[in-house]
Amino acid sequence: MKRSVLFIGLVLVLVGCAGPGTVAPTMGATAGETPAAVTPTPAPPRQLTVMTHDSFDISEETIAAFEAAYNAEVVILKSGDAGLMLNQAILSADNPLADVLYGVDNTLMSRALEADIFEPYHSLLLDAIPDDLELDPRHRLLPVDYGDVCLNYDKAWFAGRNLQPPDDLLDLVEPAYRGLTVVENPASSSPGLAFMLATIAAFGEEGDYTWLDYWQALRENDVLVTDGWEDAYWGHFTYASDGDRPIVVSYASSPPVEIYFSGEDFEEAPTGVVVSDGACFRQVEFVGILRGTPNRDLAEAWVDFMLDVTFQEDIPLHMFVFPANENAALPDVFARFALIPARPASLEPARIQANLERWIEQWREAVLR
Repeated sequence: MKRSVLFIGLVLVLVGCAGPGTVAPTMGATAGETPAAVTPTPAPPRQLTVMTHDSFDISEETIAAFEAAYNAEVVILKSGDAGLMLNQAILSADNPLADVLYGVDNTLMSRALEADIFEPYHSLLLDAIPDDLELDPRHRLLPVDYGDVCLNYDKAWFAGRNLQPPDDLLDLVEPAYRGLTVVENPASSSPGLAFMLATIAAFGEEGDYTWLDYWQALRENDVLVTDGWEDAYWGHFTYASDGDRPIVVSYASSPPVEIYFSGEDFEEAPTGVVVSDGACFRQVEFVGILRGTPNRDLAEAWVDFMLDVTFQEDIPLHMFVFPANENAALPDVFARFALIPARPASLEPARIQANLERWIEQWREAVLR
């Protein structure tokens, strides 16, 4: 017993005499040995799930930059077209499939907000985004990008026939343009829907000449209707196919995209765009934080990342639309060849939501039956 007390006292004296740079030996360490350093175990990455439509595309390097900055693993959950994606998000609202949803546009916006599936978030990056793209004052949906659906035309086809390309929507119903136009069905195609909405905004629902009168005139002038953009553009548009339609409903960004993929050095774009007042319809795509996410802080970081310059400058050559952030530089091919309509057509999202089914049925009656 006395030996134990004497031993303990000796240890206490030795520890008390140790200087500030002295390391007391650990149990099991032999005198003169340095104990092994303890390496902390890094925290595993947190998973962030982003629900998108099937057209979402961004570089792996951009996503990796976010993952490295936030020790995160980003899972992209592609969920069909924008309408189907929104349906899934609404049906799973009590048990959300993702933390963030991207791809709702202004034609679906009112429906998305009425479903109350998003949590408000006022990102500081909104200061760099034009006010006319911010359509939700409560910031449940924040604008990421925009694109204008417009009439495109084959410049060489018109030049070879000494025919002036169309300048506005009404040109398409003139006899000189009979059988020259291909459009997409608004019930099955996003650009088709946008073009229909442009005609509603341009001609209205009342008066001597309504939007339905315009479509009936298009039908009498032998307009061709396809189910989707791919069939219209790659199957019937003269510039991109063996088809016989030199006018197609496409995007204002289509000319620079054509040049980018051709690999050739054009002095001017081979296709033109009708950008007269009201001839195009602007689609704005949004991102929102889904209600009930357990990763609110990481979701906010992702929204900020999508609105910031790194992500925004990656948009044009991956999704072929324009970045919402005014500080994002456009790639050279967009800066040289893209056209942005000064005054595109617009309709209030709430009006679209209230009337869309009726409008599509009226369009079917006027054009397909």
